[in-house]
Amino acid sequence: MRGENMRIDEIKTQIFHLEKELLTPQLREDSLKLNSILATDFFEFGSSGTIWSKKDAVEGGLSLREMTLSDFDIHPLAKDVMLATYRVHDKTRNQQTLRSSIWRKNEDQWQLFFHQGTLAKS
Repeated sequence: MRGENMRIDEIKTQIFHLEKELLTPQLREDSLKLNSILATDFFEFGSSGTIWSKKDAVEGGLSLREMTLSDFDIHPLAKDVMLATYRVHDKTRNQQTLRSSIWRKNEDQWQLFFHQGTLAKS
């Protein structure tokens, strides 16, 4: 049990850093890095109601905003599949969103398979 908790803590730290990095302008403008983090079959339900694919994110780029992440947690769904949940404060648009992401381990790398943003009350 203790070993499993240590593993979950390590995974939580890894995914937290990936989610936090995905909010930065440096990564959002880096199509090569985005290509490696997003799974081939990645898709997103945006808070705007738009559905995005990996191609949309990598080729079109992601919007550049000043954002902070809080209330982060992970929930195991299966071996090497995690649901991450958190809140984002978009300082650029003065908006709060609830976020959920499904991460899958591909060999030794976590990749983002699904993401959803939902507008939240401040």
